Amino acid sequence: MSKTKLLFDLIMYVNSKRDFTAQDVANEFRVSVRTAHRYLMEISELGVPIYTEQGRNGGYRTLKNRVLPPVLFDENEALSIFFAFRSLAFYESLPFDADIESASRKLLATLPEDAKQKIGQLKTVLSFWNPKRGVSAPYLKELIEAAAESRIISMEYRSKSGNKTRDAVPIGVYANDGLWYMPAFDMEKRKIRLFRIDRILSLTVTEETYEVEAGLMEWLQSYTITSPVRLLVELTREGVRECQSKPWYNPVLLDKERENGIAGIIDTVIDRNEIAFTAAFFSQLGKEARVLEPQEMVDRIRSHAQSLLNHYQ
Repeated sequence: MSKTKLLFDLIMYVNSKRDFTAQDVANEFRVSVRTAHRYLMEISELGVPIYTEQGRNGGYRTLKNRVLPPVLFDENEALSIFFAFRSLAFYESLPFDADIESASRKLLATLPEDAKQKIGQLKTVLSFWNPKRGVSAPYLKELIEAAAESRIISMEYRSKSGNKTRDAVPIGVYANDGLWYMPAFDMEKRKIRLFRIDRILSLTVTEETYEVEAGLMEWLQSYTITSPVRLLVELTREGVRECQSKPWYNPVLLDKERENGIAGIIDTVIDRNEIAFTAAFFSQLGKEARVLEPQEMVDRIRSHAQSLLNHYQ
């Protein structure tokens, strides 16, 4: 076996172990203990995070952030991975201390020159842009691990009514529009609620566990209406365009624009709990939308408009 292949196999060996001795390596690769020590020093210099433990029961241990062995990609796979890395570049916080620039450089370094030139060209015409947020989400890694292990967390959370302490079980985290969100089972309310991770002020992950029936993807794809309310809205052409950017409204274009400028409508059912959120959205559209039902939402929009008018008098 060549030395290069032996070192490659040794990297895979230590990545599969949490602790081992030089004698274990010597037996596995049929070399002397002295040679095993030398090879371990060489892969450590290559960046494999191992360290020694002294004493009678000492040996070698791998750090938590282990180095993965080389993987071969074809050109299209490499391009896909590179731009997947780039899609995360606009997020202020990433889980697992991900270094996007470092990962991108390492991947780029393995590519032939023509592939590097192609990536350079694509970078000027392709971007997965998200608005750059000035808020950080420092507990991403802890929350992901808590969700994977169904751990109960205790957090101080900043809400509209002030800072509150909540006990919850995260079912996962997801990113949207440059921000990170955590759906979690609220132990007090006994239901899944959505939390902005950047609003978590402090976090303690307990040793207690609690199994939540719903998983992240199941929750994301579900929308349960417990108290149905009809939502009827008239939209101008610009109102239709704005609502088409929001997947939950699904406006319908009219065959012919009406004389009053109405080009589309929304006629759907929402949950009563969504009235406040939906009223705030249509308030932002101003004259591009006119809510006809429910009356409670119409009253909210009128009240908001009056309070805004009073504010600027």
